[in-house]
Amino acid sequence: MKTIIQRKQDIEAINRLLKLFPVTAILGPRQSGKTFLARGIKYNHYFDLENPQDATRLENPQITLEDLSGLIVIDEIQHHKDLFKIMRYLVDKNPKQKYLILGSASGNLMRQSSESLVGRIGYYRLGGFSISDVGANNIKKLWLRGGLPRSFLSRNDNESFLWLSNYISTFLERDIPQFGITIPSYTLRKFWIMLSHYHGTILNYSELARSFGVSDMTVRKYIDILEHTFMMRILQPWYANIGKRLVKSPKIYIRDSGILHSLLSIQNFNQLSAHNKVGASWEGFALECISKSLEKKNEELFFWNTHNGAELDLFWQNKGKNWGIEFKYSDAPKITRSIHLAINDLNLSHLWIVYPGKLSYKLSTKVTVIPLSKIKDNWDYKS
Repeated sequence: MKTIIQRKQDIEAINRLLKLFPVTAILGPRQSGKTFLARGIKYNHYFDLENPQDATRLENPQITLEDLSGLIVIDEIQHHKDLFKIMRYLVDKNPKQKYLILGSASGNLMRQSSESLVGRIGYYRLGGFSISDVGANNIKKLWLRGGLPRSFLSRNDNESFLWLSNYISTFLERDIPQFGITIPSYTLRKFWIMLSHYHGTILNYSELARSFGVSDMTVRKYIDILEHTFMMRILQPWYANIGKRLVKSPKIYIRDSGILHSLLSIQNFNQLSAHNKVGASWEGFALECISKSLEKKNEELFFWNTHNGAELDLFWQNKGKNWGIEFKYSDAPKITRSIHLAINDLNLSHLWIVYPGKLSYKLSTKVTVIPLSKIKDNWDYKS
């Protein structure tokens, strides 16, 4: 029997955008569930640009689209970016038309769509399953396998690992060339594997370039490709004029924990628990879960780090206040000197320590330890 997981938070967010904008874009990696979600929304017409028939019908898009009404879904929009200008004309001409477009790349796609559809388009970035989708009892499974539906729903860990290995190969050998990128797949695979060992660390382009034997510019190009195809998260540092020597280079994460573990050849939870990257893996996994519950874009999230060793894994602002999170792979986290410094220097209203345990407890009026399992959708993070 095929398991169906209803993605309530994602559907609600997409429907909010559909009410506000004539064009809504769902952007996310391959196999993250974009098509499944779109087909669950009441639409009037559906075009898949990887279907030769649909692609042919849209070779003359104005003729095909202008007499249609209702919600029109266009899947794999990155194959026909010239449609954006036509869409602008059509939605202005016919207010009964709405579009839901799906894409597997950001970067140029977002730039071109925002230029052509300024004020007319809303974006939703879809990742894999969230904790609320799979239930708090399945956090370990979600962490090990990642959130891509076919990986998470595999019958066992071995099948999940096999699926992820093939997913990575397909992405490198088929998807990357379709984006107009001519880097050999084995080169990008080696680079990606190398990046998996830097997961959760400060990004040093020169060090990566020396390790891989290429120029700094080549490293930047490869990382841009992986970021714009939703495979990497580049978390920028927060720095303000507080008289401290601050780290101003970003941190790098592989967004899906299952892909990270596949690149590290981790096949089950015992191997993950014994691996030297287990703490960094937990940090990246929890970061993805938290960023979704906060409903914040990547550019609204930061980390903070001083050259004296004080740091904060996640910093953001909301309603005129500053907030922070530390991710700890620990049984019983405690307040550290670094936490005290972060609270004082960043004027935090509250700081949470997110860990894999089961109990919530306060360490002080401004510090709370909270299990990742208790983080809810649309998290109300009042202290």
